[in-house]
Amino acid sequence: MATAKTKQKILQTFLELLAEHPYEDVSLPLIAETAKVKLSDMRSAYSSKLKLVAAFLEQVDTAVLDERDEDMGDQPARDRLFDILMTRIDALAEHRDAVRALQEAAAKDPALALDLNALHVRSQKWMLIAAGIDLSGVKATVVAQGLSIAFGRVVDVWLDEEDEGMPRTMARLDKELDKGSDFMKRLKNVEGLAKGVRSFLRKASGGRKRWKDRQRETDPDTEFDGEAPAGA
Repeated sequence: MATAKTKQKILQTFLELLAEHPYEDVSLPLIAETAKVKLSDMRSAYSSKLKLVAAFLEQVDTAVLDERDEDMGDQPARDRLFDILMTRIDALAEHRDAVRALQEAAAKDPALALDLNALHVRSQKWMLIAAGIDLSGVKATVVAQGLSIAFGRVVDVWLDEEDEGMPRTMARLDKELDKGSDFMKRLKNVEGLAKGVRSFLRKASGGRKRWKDRQRETDPDTEFDGEAPAGA
């Protein structure tokens, strides 16, 4: 069983290799050889490169959760989310070239893109929690998916920005959050419509049942199944 120290060594080696080589060229044997660990330890620690990516993103999630500003609690949700996502950019900064390699690999490999998307959605659910945005069920997944796509666009800008103040990155994040706010409003409207439809169907179903009950009280021999009687 690989120790926590060995796992961290392997992960760090993976990120360093990824900063210098395309994702597809960074094999598990290469990582093990470079990290100077046995293949059995490599297998015990991370059974695939995707597991290594998942560990990296989890590490970033943890850094953001540790660094979140508790004083932002009384700010609007949009401002809290902006702060959290910029904190995430800061957490990614140390491994910028590795992030670029992952982005480039996903653009060429649809299967990898789907796998990475699932990991990013999981991370964005934690970012929403960190921002104090309480969602659950399908709604949480839908919003996290949208946020994952939006943040990917922000990362694309960040990767090409040379200004340390990141004005273009922040401007893009502002734009994406504005679009996200519009989406949330539409989602609430859809939710309201769906609730109205469900309420109508419940009432209609209840009214139909009451009508059938009255029919039976009036004529116990009547069977109503929603179809016209034979010969009608």
